[in-house]
Amino acid sequence: MSGADWSAASASAMACAVRAGESSATQLVGACLARIAATDRTVNAFTDVLAERALARARSLDSALACAEAANAAALRALPLLGVPFAAKNLFDIAGIVTRAGSIIELSQPPARSDALLVRRLEEAGAVLVGALNMDEYAYGFTTENSHYGPVRNPHDATRIAGGSSGGSGAALAAGQVPLTLGSDTNGSIRVPASLCGVFGLKPTYGRLPRTGSYPFVHSLDVLGPLARSVTDLALAYDAMQGFDAHDAACADRPAEPALPHLESGTRGLRIAVLEGWFADNAGAQARAAVARVARSLGAERRLDLPGAAHARAAAFLIGNAEGGALHLPDLRTRAQDFEPLSRDRLLAGALLPAAWVNQAQRVRLRFAREVARVFENVDVLLAPATPHPATLIGSETMEINGELLATRPNTGILTQPISCIGLPVCVVPVWPAAAQAGYTVALPVGVQIIAAPWREDHVLRVAAELESCGAAVAPLARL
Repeated sequence: MSGADWSAASASAMACAVRAGESSATQLVGACLARIAATDRTVNAFTDVLAERALARARSLDSALACAEAANAAALRALPLLGVPFAAKNLFDIAGIVTRAGSIIELSQPPARSDALLVRRLEEAGAVLVGALNMDEYAYGFTTENSHYGPVRNPHDATRIAGGSSGGSGAALAAGQVPLTLGSDTNGSIRVPASLCGVFGLKPTYGRLPRTGSYPFVHSLDVLGPLARSVTDLALAYDAMQGFDAHDAACADRPAEPALPHLESGTRGLRIAVLEGWFADNAGAQARAAVARVARSLGAERRLDLPGAAHARAAAFLIGNAEGGALHLPDLRTRAQDFEPLSRDRLLAGALLPAAWVNQAQRVRLRFAREVARVFENVDVLLAPATPHPATLIGSETMEINGELLATRPNTGILTQPISCIGLPVCVVPVWPAAAQAGYTVALPVGVQIIAAPWREDHVLRVAAELESCGAAVAPLARL
């Protein structure tokens, strides 16, 4: 393959090519760096490109493959992500650079001394880190219109947002800059960019993957996870990152449960239902059509409501504001002028919330978790839109949802927050209007959330794989 061809390749295809000697890790990384150089002036997905580190790592892999004893070479070739370039949201620690977390305040901190644990685990699986990705300041936003580092632009239409807060993570994939990225999801920050950029994203169960070496936002909600252009790549990355770590107090001490072996099981035996109520009332026509298309593809006819969703969304807002405000209170007192105005004002409001309100939000959260647990006694998977609409224009202050005008920035995550509140695993699959799949048009995707009970990432990835297999969910490369 030529360098240009690799921009559309999956992570699994890249690893297979290196394994078979059809390409080298150095060639893959070189092609990736060339693609970033050619496209990132438009997309603005990267804040740090680590060319020297990436090429050194790739050359080291190639040398080991060529020179190692037979046993060692065989072990290297067995690595699931051998030679695959990837990038991480800039709240993941990367040795030698400052962990920006989307802020200029953090630039006064020393560079990280070591990589975040999930970055290390991907590299142990053979992957090669090529850079850090743009994001909303302190992960507080749904649009990645970062005033410090510039907005991330949607590769499918550069006048539109990429979503947030992991906007760089979604855009870099859609632009073909890398085949695999890492993001974080507190209230929807993996799922929203996946929906708007037309890629696949996995928000694991709260506590499934360790957050060691990442900049926090809301300790009781934060989740880390992968984004990719295929479900197989999601599963490869997810499986490589599993495992307990005692340094994260929220990390569950449970054995790894690989998802990749289950992808070919399809939806056999799974009970699937479509969420209505809050999830239909707050979705525009294209989002509702996307869910309907997915439901038809899966033969899902059952409809359910979660009456507590509105209260759960409010609880997630209160908990997030309060924890985020408390975390940043010292800087809010001394460096308020260095925050983005919107982030600053919301964090200040959170720091001033009455404790009684936050306590009540936690009670609502617990009640909603119990309600949803009862639902999962009779259903295995729930379907819901991921965002109310496809990507809005950069700078748009309002959007219309079913005749009601709402603020864009907080309400882009209106459909993801109730699920965040109770930490369920979710895979977002990208669904395009039929015309866009027949032949590329200016039409844009919108994602569908596949939601399961805690620890059932295998269920959501099985359904996602079935939808990808039948063509209902696709992640085409943007035409830049």
